[in-house]
Amino acid sequence: MTTLADAPTRTSLADVSAAARTGVHAWVAAVAELTEPDAVVWCDGSDDERRALIAQMVGTGTLLPLDPTLRPGSYLARSDPDDVARVESRTFICSQDQSDAGPTNNWREPGAMRTELDEVLVGSMRGRTMYVVPFSMGPVGGPLSQIGVQVTDSPYVVVSMGVMTRVGTAVRELVEAGAPFVPAVHSLGMPLVDGATDVPWPCSTTKYIAHFPETREIWSFGSGYGGNALLGKKCFALRIASVMGRDEGWLAEHMLLIRLTAPTGRRYHVAAAFPSACGKTNLAMLRPTLPGWRVETIGDDIAWLRPGPDGTLRAINPEAGFFGVAPGTGEATNPAAIETLSHDTIFTNVALTPEGDVWWEGLTDEAPAHLTDWTGRPWTPDSPTPAAHPNSRFTVAAAQCPTIADGWDDPEGVALDAIVFGGRRATNVPLVAQAESWEHGVFMGATISSERTAAAEGLVGELRRDPFAMMPFCGYDMADHWEHWLEVGAALEHKPLVFQVNWFRKDESGQFIWPGFGENSRVLAWVVDQVDRSRGLRTDVGAVTSPVGLLPAPGALDTDGLDLSVDALAALFEVDRDSWALEADLTQEFFATFGDRVPPALHSRLAHLRAALDD
Repeated sequence: MTTLADAPTRTSLADVSAAARTGVHAWVAAVAELTEPDAVVWCDGSDDERRALIAQMVGTGTLLPLDPTLRPGSYLARSDPDDVARVESRTFICSQDQSDAGPTNNWREPGAMRTELDEVLVGSMRGRTMYVVPFSMGPVGGPLSQIGVQVTDSPYVVVSMGVMTRVGTAVRELVEAGAPFVPAVHSLGMPLVDGATDVPWPCSTTKYIAHFPETREIWSFGSGYGGNALLGKKCFALRIASVMGRDEGWLAEHMLLIRLTAPTGRRYHVAAAFPSACGKTNLAMLRPTLPGWRVETIGDDIAWLRPGPDGTLRAINPEAGFFGVAPGTGEATNPAAIETLSHDTIFTNVALTPEGDVWWEGLTDEAPAHLTDWTGRPWTPDSPTPAAHPNSRFTVAAAQCPTIADGWDDPEGVALDAIVFGGRRATNVPLVAQAESWEHGVFMGATISSERTAAAEGLVGELRRDPFAMMPFCGYDMADHWEHWLEVGAALEHKPLVFQVNWFRKDESGQFIWPGFGENSRVLAWVVDQVDRSRGLRTDVGAVTSPVGLLPAPGALDTDGLDLSVDALAALFEVDRDSWALEADLTQEFFATFGDRVPPALHSRLAHLRAALDD
């Protein structure tokens, strides 16, 4: 590969960055001069374009068509075994000031990172086509939406971006007319030179996912997988957008969005943040067991929240598709997701059945007798490795979801009634608790955690912190993120109520106490009942105080028909003083990692917790 030492006058990353400020065509030309593709193609997001790219990938072996009867319009991709997930250790925030990145991000000085990227990106697209993908996060032209332009040498990425975002000529026209855009460069890092033979899944052993917050740039090199390559997702919609939100007075959050309709017909909108493996997708597509209640999906992963002119906090799902984890998704756990995947889906790193369909752990109770695993090797239930990679994925349009809400892509968004935080806790955290104030709600979000395996023995154990479920995704200092939440809330006339939930509390034998899944609708019903009480629409008592927040009053949480004893119900809401005192100590240690940037309001809430435990 040619380096800058061989060609010192070549276009550099600094030149590309400067070109972006003069217009999209100058920027695209500068990227092409740097990466040297054989051709440059502007994408229009059309069905014809999608079909042509899919046919191209079938020809190269990147995509394997599935049985057209069992899984119409669907394909299987198998990635390189070294390119199967986000590479957090190679994900960087390149802010001018290291302190702005904070202790939870990998920081690189911008100039040094540009120099490193210059070395690997020169000529990195030789022998390939560079696709230009103009895309909108959120409905095109919407007041809460933002525009990006991604260049990539991966047709897999182009097709996936067409599912996950709004790609098309309308977006191109906006950026050509001068609309601001986030410039995003992606290269597989595998040029085809000197007669090199391509492979179905090209990628480099060297990887970078670099974000430049001040210039809103994203540079990704070496990976073709998921959030490393679909730059509209975590890179733009969270890391860069969180900085945009901080600067402009809104929030970009790792949250699902749902509409909850009561038997009375009253509608409520709820955003919820959960770390991985905490039931996020299941809640986004929940099918309530409570008669007369309905849950509709607006988004399953990311929400942008902006104060509205009416004093509410309005939210949109900026994505157009779902990029979900396959293992654990099954008819018993999430029937809506299974129906969503019945056609026109790209599956990555799942297993293949002899009939030409897909399978993964959790799809059915019993595994098929024979499969081809995600690496292309024969597999049986006696095999020592999983049939599907634990991070195997599906990419599918949100509009295919049977629980998708009418108007889910309304450009104006929805006014939030409640915000819910949750983690996976076997001990301590009650099934549901309501924050006493917005400040208390921010404290709840800042202290989200899940217990590691040792905690199953009944000890508080070591906590895996994931504040606001944003630990890997916040593009600036996490403590500043908490301060920003406080500032946004202070400006709201009609604040959403804030809650914390925990579906995963266990009894002394290690069994889950709460049945979860569809029964979680009972908790949501109490949440929106509290919304009604806060607005004077109900006058009955719904909650009692506790050191950790407001808990459901006796009888306020509907448990009729559940096999749940009085003792079990009490255990779900037990607040053990000694365990919570230890938790307060751990929270103080966690806050200390952020130095003096932790907002005083959160220190006050921690002191309030200690005082309440002592009372």
